[in-house]
Amino acid sequence: QVQLVESGGGLVQAGGSLRLSCAASGRTFSSYAMGWFRQAPGKEREFVAAISWSGASTGSADSVKGRFTISRDNAKDTVYLQMNSLKPEDTAVYYCAAAHRSYGGSAHYNYDYWGQGTQVTVSS
Repeated sequence: QVQLVESGGGLVQAGGSLRLSCAASGRTFSSYAMGWFRQAPGKEREFVAAISWSGASTGSADSVKGRFTISRDNAKDTVYLQMNSLKPEDTAVYYCAAAHRSYGGSAHYNYDYWGQGTQVTVSS
């Protein structure tokens, strides 16, 4: 079992920045690829960004490319999502997820464990 706890969400004005953190516990963090997903009201959960277990490979959705950066610190068992130039359409609950593989990619079914989510609200 892997437990994931997200933090860092909140209310921010358009153009602002937030950094989300996801702390993992329970298993060897460095053996899990990690991902961030989000779900806006009335919409399906969508992929945001992913990172390999070593941190060497990353990927992100076109909608956030150039604005969001995923990173991880295996010594701290934590994955981050730096979000810059936020837009109102980024408003959603953000979830981190862990996949027991080298890279999880954008498919939610690749991920084995999920956090409870953290709310991000971007005002215009």
